[in-house]
Amino acid sequence: MPQPNMQQMLKQMQKMQADMARAQEEIAAAEVQASSGGGMVTVTMSGSLEVKSVRIEPGAIDPDDPELLADLVMAAVNEALRSAQQLAAQKMERVTGGLDLGSLGGLGLPGF
Repeated sequence: MPQPNMQQMLKQMQKMQADMARAQEEIAAAEVQASSGGGMVTVTMSGSLEVKSVRIEPGAIDPDDPELLADLVMAAVNEALRSAQQLAAQKMERVTGGLDLGSLGGLGLPGF
């Protein structure tokens, strides 16, 4: 049985590491947007899961029902979070080709 070419394997790992670093940068720079209440509340979040903005339409503000506004904000934030995690997973899948990295998958990326 032939010996694996360690130098070739090392080069492949270095390329994958560089590709993963580039994907992490792209993920951090990306933004996703989600809304709730038919667009009454819109949240913009970075790929690194930082809320960038929250826009609330005046019609969503009902002083007699503050819980409704809280629910709309929570729904929009949760949807933006799911979208950002899905974006991160898709970008990393392109780099790893679906390779199961085991504990290496926990590289501080959202959703991993």
